Amino acid sequence: MSTAHDVTRREAIAQYRLIGEPPEPDLQGLVELAATVCRVPTAVINIIDDRMQHQVAAVGVQAASCARDDSMCAAVISDPRRVVVPDARQDIRFAQNPFVTGEIANTRFYASSPLVTPAGVAIGTLCVFDSEVGELSPEAAHGLDLLARQVIDVLELRRVQRNLLQSNAMLENFAAQVSHDLRNPLTALSGFLELAADSPEMAGAPRAAQSLARAEAAATRMSTMVADLLDFARIGGTRPHITDIDVADAVDAVLEDLDGAIVRAGAEVRVDASVLVRADDTLFRVLLQNLIANAVKFTVAAERVPRVDVLVETLPDGWRISVDDNGDAVDPELRDRVFEPMERGHGAEVQGIGIGLATCRRIVEAHGGSIGLDESPAGGTRAWFVLPAAA
Repeated sequence: MSTAHDVTRREAIAQYRLIGEPPEPDLQGLVELAATVCRVPTAVINIIDDRMQHQVAAVGVQAASCARDDSMCAAVISDPRRVVVPDARQDIRFAQNPFVTGEIANTRFYASSPLVTPAGVAIGTLCVFDSEVGELSPEAAHGLDLLARQVIDVLELRRVQRNLLQSNAMLENFAAQVSHDLRNPLTALSGFLELAADSPEMAGAPRAAQSLARAEAAATRMSTMVADLLDFARIGGTRPHITDIDVADAVDAVLEDLDGAIVRAGAEVRVDASVLVRADDTLFRVLLQNLIANAVKFTVAAERVPRVDVLVETLPDGWRISVDDNGDAVDPELRDRVFEPMERGHGAEVQGIGIGLATCRRIVEAHGGSIGLDESPAGGTRAWFVLPAAA
């Protein structure tokens, strides 16, 4: 009957998807290195569940499985630490084992180091053995322990990579669905705006016609943004489409989209220069829109009339762009944490779920740049990011 430890071990092993899978080249390299370091002909990685021992990599023998009751390593896994046995015939744990008696093999020298997951679960061993009586030097023993930890590192890397692929696939599906759900009403909205703009009534209402034209432009930008952000989600933000962008023009487009919030706040937003930078046009506007919207929103929350300055500094190898406000400065101990998803640097009375700055960081890092927060000259917050010229 399986014990609680066996169930925990079985679940831990299942996360790594080792049993029945093709050999992992990195694991094979580690067992070959273990045999060399310990100066023995045979080394194996044994994964031990509640019924069987599975050799998932081996040198000197053909990798195979056997009953747990026949396993030498199963006899020591309950106390996971390095084991060194010069002559297994003289050790009560192994004297009657079929790998020692000749029924399966004629093992004499045996040494193993446990494979312990980050959660502290021993799932098997990195084992070396020989048909001759032997010893393990302190240096070789230390090397065996290091290689056992490397085995776990390889398994963890495979597990994390597999989980990331699954998460990215789910994100892509989610982004595609959201894109579809947003595009349909945007298409309908654009159609109705176009009909309204072309109606005879607009001929005598120039201000209404101008407002409709601005609404059409905003809907078109939103549709483009949705499509481009879907592409960004699909590629994980690693290959933005780089082009020359005028910062002043980008700020103007952002201010059009934020017009309602800016007017309600009585905010003034200024850009200091018309400078060309190298970035993805849509992602750059998303970045600026998040930072400017934050500057306005949090300055209003500080009960001040927002004054926002967008500053551009040309560096020898790129550009540093800052968005300054006159609200409250973010506490220094929070300035790194607020870039994590769902983290916020201000009170709950300010609308938002704390994902805007995380999006900004993802965009900047996709360009090979960096982003951070400081105190602005006006005493508020300065959000800055650096874009490399060779993005």
